[in-house]
Amino acid sequence: MSKPLGPYTPAVRAGDFIFVSGQLGLRDGALVDGGVAGQTAQAVVNLSERLAEMGAALTDVVKTTCFLVDMDTFATFNEAYIAGFGSHRPARSTIAVRELPAGGQVEIEAVVYKPV
Repeated sequence: MSKPLGPYTPAVRAGDFIFVSGQLGLRDGALVDGGVAGQTAQAVVNLSERLAEMGAALTDVVKTTCFLVDMDTFATFNEAYIAGFGSHRPARSTIAVRELPAGGQVEIEAVVYKPV
């Protein structure tokens, strides 16, 4: 897993909750190919890896906050998000932003409930 792009901790446990910082579509320090679909798929993989480090899984996610630089890509994002999360549907907000770190098009952060 890539090290964080800034001065923050990628995932923090607070009691029975885990908070995962925003995950971009980065692999080996570079954005993956495939635009929004590819970056969303990789962001979900990165999220899953962060959760595994904390003893949790995507099915433990209770809320995601997703950021897109272009809301015209919302349908494409949704398809890749569904593919990544399978049948699990946490609560979610999706917000349009002007830009994201590293030139990313998608970022996903998560709140997880995983009792100790």
